[in-house]
Amino acid sequence: MEVPLLDETVEGVVDYHGHPVCRSISGGWRSASLIIAVEIAERFAYFGVSSNLINFLTDQLHQSTATAAKNVNTWSGTATLLPLLGAFLADCFLGRYRTIVFSSALYILGLGFLTVYATLLPSPDISACQQTENSLTCSPNLVQVILFFFSLYLVAFAQGGHKPCVQAFGADQFDGQHPEESKAKSSFFNWWYFGISLAGLLTVNIMSYVQDYLSWSLGFGILCIAMVFALAIFLLGTRTYRFSNRGDEENPFVRIGRVFITAIRNWHVNSSEIADYVEETHGLLSHHNSTQLRFLNRALIVPNSLKEDGRACSINEVEEAKAVLRLVPIWVTCLGYAIVFSQSSTFFIKQGVTMDRSIAGGFKIPAASLQSLIGLGIMISLLIYDCILIPTARKFTGNPSGITMLQRIGFGMLLSIISMVVAALVEGKRLKTAQEYGLVDMPKATIPLSIWWLVPQYILFGVADTFTMVGLQEFFYDQVPSGLRSIGLSLYLSIFGIGYFLSSFLISAIEKLTSGYGKQSWFDNNLNKAHLEYFYWLLVVLSVVGLAAFLFSARTYIYNKGNTTLV
Repeated sequence: MEVPLLDETVEGVVDYHGHPVCRSISGGWRSASLIIAVEIAERFAYFGVSSNLINFLTDQLHQSTATAAKNVNTWSGTATLLPLLGAFLADCFLGRYRTIVFSSALYILGLGFLTVYATLLPSPDISACQQTENSLTCSPNLVQVILFFFSLYLVAFAQGGHKPCVQAFGADQFDGQHPEESKAKSSFFNWWYFGISLAGLLTVNIMSYVQDYLSWSLGFGILCIAMVFALAIFLLGTRTYRFSNRGDEENPFVRIGRVFITAIRNWHVNSSEIADYVEETHGLLSHHNSTQLRFLNRALIVPNSLKEDGRACSINEVEEAKAVLRLVPIWVTCLGYAIVFSQSSTFFIKQGVTMDRSIAGGFKIPAASLQSLIGLGIMISLLIYDCILIPTARKFTGNPSGITMLQRIGFGMLLSIISMVVAALVEGKRLKTAQEYGLVDMPKATIPLSIWWLVPQYILFGVADTFTMVGLQEFFYDQVPSGLRSIGLSLYLSIFGIGYFLSSFLISAIEKLTSGYGKQSWFDNNLNKAHLEYFYWLLVVLSVVGLAAFLFSARTYIYNKGNTTLV
């Protein structure tokens, strides 16, 4: 991947105290590399909780498969929606640096509580134990359950402040107005996701083994220590960071909100008055891509009756508002991809538990560890993408990024559809094998089908993420006003937050429709009687509809810094 190390200097950089400094361009990569290291540690901690959570809920809290999947989706959805709150606080009040420090401390506290909870697990109240057919099952008492979910959602709140701010803060280390640094910033997003994938690869291979075969308390304790190191590393780099210097710049939320309010107040203004103003400033408006969302042009003028107590918005303010509003169709049409994305940490894992997980020497790999294949697929495909595909594409397209951000996102969505088709076919084979060997009524039995059959769907997930996830990160960072970069990245994360909630809703609705009155639920606790393949085919249909809607929205999208469309 490209890491330019130039000897030029960049003016307009401020230190932590707001003093102007002059720093070499290569300093941007030094600071960004440090921040990437912090994110690797944070992702290690987050994935250590999320990647094996469904097994914790079913094995330790004794929840049903469907209930555990819904709880995982609800928690994951909350964790990816909370960045909206964290980004708002960072962009409008605390600043990204302070938000990262505060969130890291909260992270450590939440993981510490989870460690305490896991330590209490071996001694639940004897009154909570029930005799089953083969064993005595003991469920945690109410106090332990409350402590667990409080700790779990404390981690979600901490992640909500940490995630959008760290990535935006890392991208801030590059000057988007400088040609070389602008190219470096695009490469930064690839390296950033490479680091996240590395963290995921390490986590699911190491932590799933520790949690399943050694101790959950040890597993959570290791994650807590990782976040302590992350905070220490971040604080050590304070003197090297580039901080945004907005001075007395008005709050971006106020500016954008004023545009919408003014446009609404001017709703009944004579359209000819607006047209005359637009015609007078046609050249400037044309430059700002104002052919779309023309109703916001009403904010450019103030009616005679309101001139004493109102003021017109500037062209730049109107264009900022349009830039934010143009993101909505892209946001909505990516929700299908987000629903598919949530399956790798829920039903995929439960499928793997039922399959033959033996490798050399009789060792059984944890089912959750297959998620490392997603990270492996991402890392390999990112290297190929950044080192081979993009340089080749630049020669044909003349685009510094090789292909547009929306082209990248759309191709990843196509790959995710293919991955769900493969998942549905593999699940069909798993059920057929269970029937052939008479194991349908034996949910605890190991089906003589290797867990490696799940490898293709995981790898395809990883390659799809290389295109869609990284593309969305760069798109929502680049296409929002500069003062809302954290908000932009949190909007990208909120796609997956809503996706988790939609997945949970689908599971609840389907479970209700397919169970009861002698019917077999698609999500029966005995997966040999369930029909996960039906659910996967449904997701394929929803994803195809989402991709079609995305392509339509992308064709009409106007980039803030150009006039490039998807095709």
